[in-house]
Amino acid sequence: MASNSTPDIQTHSSTSESKPINVKLVLLGESAVGKSSIVQRFVNKEYTENREPTIGAAFLTQKCTVKERTIKFEIWDTAGQERFHSLAPMYYRNAQAAIVVYDITKATTLEKAKSWIKELQRQANTDIVIALVGNKLDLCEDLEESERQVSVDGESQMPADSARQVSTEDARAYAVEAGLLFFEASAKYSKNVDGVFNDIAEKIPLETYSAGNGRNTVGGRNTAGGRSNLSGIDLMQQQASGSSSGTCAC
Repeated sequence: MASNSTPDIQTHSSTSESKPINVKLVLLGESAVGKSSIVQRFVNKEYTENREPTIGAAFLTQKCTVKERTIKFEIWDTAGQERFHSLAPMYYRNAQAAIVVYDITKATTLEKAKSWIKELQRQANTDIVIALVGNKLDLCEDLEESERQVSVDGESQMPADSARQVSTEDARAYAVEAGLLFFEASAKYSKNVDGVFNDIAEKIPLETYSAGNGRNTVGGRNTAGGRSNLSGIDLMQQQASGSSSGTCAC
């Protein structure tokens, strides 16, 4: 199926004319909801079926231009397995943005997303921009058909044979109440993926950060271009070895 997404953000994998403003962003969510697929789609414009689970975390970067400002997203894609939960504060500490992902075909993943959001609102920066993203829109009856839900008595109805378990209305209502950005997306078809990062970039209070200062770079990483450590960072192994090389210094 062809993608219905509309390019609304300029991404760059090379140098930019203006000095970029570093923005630390963390992805959180249950295992297998598609966090890594969303990042890969945004950074490398690719999608891989049946991705291996992230171990610890993966670090990637991508530059984009919004409102004539060049932003360098420094993205920490965290593992969703429960055994890595205790490591999450090392990634969302001092983060300016977070994307919390759930699977629209699994209602339990939204409950997990809500617990992550509560934790962020309690422990992360008070001005952190949080986006709630329902992924796997492509698993509904049809990506285009899901956008043409019929209205009966003013209420949206999901197709009878849809795999969807989380309604758009319920998730959006929660996002509004919690003060979050909200999107439904398909990493597979690149639906709304760039839009998530675009809206985050517009909401970040960039005037509070100095351009190119590197202050928000984790562990001294300041990788230019599109990717870094796609295989992930095994922090469990690093902690066991006691090595300071490459550890998180955020």
